[in-house]
Parts: sequence; C-alpha cells; structure tokens
Amino acid sequence: MMTGPDRDVKYPLENYDRLCFLKNVVKNPNIIVGDYTYYDDFENVENFEKNVKYHFDFIGDKLIIGKFCMIASDVKFIMNGANHLTNALTAYPFAIFGNGWEMAMADKAYPDKGDIIIGNDVWIGYNATILSGVTIGDGAIVAANATVVKDVEPYAIVGGNPAKVIRMRFPEEKIAKLLELQWWNWDIEKITRNVQKLTGTEIDALIE
Repeated sequence: MMTGPDRDVKYPLENYDRLCFLKNVVKNPNIIVGDYTYYDDFENVENFEKNVKYHFDFIGDKLIIGKFCMIASDVKFIMNGANHLTNALTAYPFAIFGNGWEMAMADKAYPDKGDIIIGNDVWIGYNATILSGVTIGDGAIVAANATVVKDVEPYAIVGGNPAKVIRMRFPEEKIAKLLELQWWNWDIEKITRNVQKLTGTEIDALIE
C-alpha cells in the first residue's frame, strides 16, 4: 500500500537537507505545525525558528501552521513581542531600560494582536513577512517579498507591501467546494490514491 513519504522524517528528500518536514524541526512548543508542511531554506532549515521574530515565552502567543503548506526560505513571522504603544504620546519602550523608568508601563499593556494562523495548503513565497494577528486562509498563496498585515481569504493570491489581493485562484463556487472537501484532512491512503486528481483542475473528479 502506497502511503506517500513518512510524515515523521526530518528530511523527506534523500540526500538533501535543505528541505524538511517542519513539524520535525521546530522545538518551540508555541509553534504548532501540521503534517507534511515543508520548509525549504537556502542555508539551513534550523533558520526557521530564527525567522519567527520577537516570539517571547512570557507573551504566550502562537504560530499555528496547517497541513501541506509550502514555506520558502527567509519567510519571517513577526510576533507580538515586536509591538509598541501606538495610542500613547510616544511609542518608546521606556520601561525596559529601568533606572527610574521602571513604572512607565504601570497599568498599561503593549498591544497583543493575537496568534498568527496559517491554514492548510498555503504557499508562502521567498522573503515574505507575516505580521502578528494575521490569519491566512486555506489554499492561499503569498507572493515573494510580500508583507502581510491583514487576514488573507482562502484561495486568494496576495502580493506587495502591504499585501493586497492580486486575484482569487478559483471562482467562488469552486472555492466553496474545496473548503467543504478539506482534502488535507483525508487519510493519507485516500490522498495517495487521488494525487493525480489533486494536481489536476477538475474538482468534480475528487467529489465522485
């Protein structure tokens, strides 16, 4: 029985250590990654966690990535630890320097925009940046060098800084069917039986 690559291996491509199944590389418990999501790095796959920026344990925010995602080299995730006050007279973080400034944040809190959530079957291109609180829907594509500052609809293609929708991958009816189908949640044997159909264009062939 063919079941595809072993989801629990670190490097699914023989003799190639620049592409990994990401869940088998990350060590931070606040980074949660689904099966078969891969990360491809020009230098070292261990760079992934280095590119999850300002991810401080005491804040507790999470980076959640779904199944079957494709993440290119140098993609960066900017977590809530990077946030400063924006409604105050100054954004300067006096309190962290002490020496008489310790109480600058008394009864105040830095903005927390929430977790970064990446859906399933999402492709994030080279050097893209995803900001805190952003949700990227299933099947979306983020272009190289894009800066994503707000949520991305399922099956949208976005690019630019700030990222905007370039186009939708499919008509609304087809997107609705794909979101109902949720092929990424099938058992791996069923996915393996249907890989040719999944790489085709006819969704009705999958529904049969």
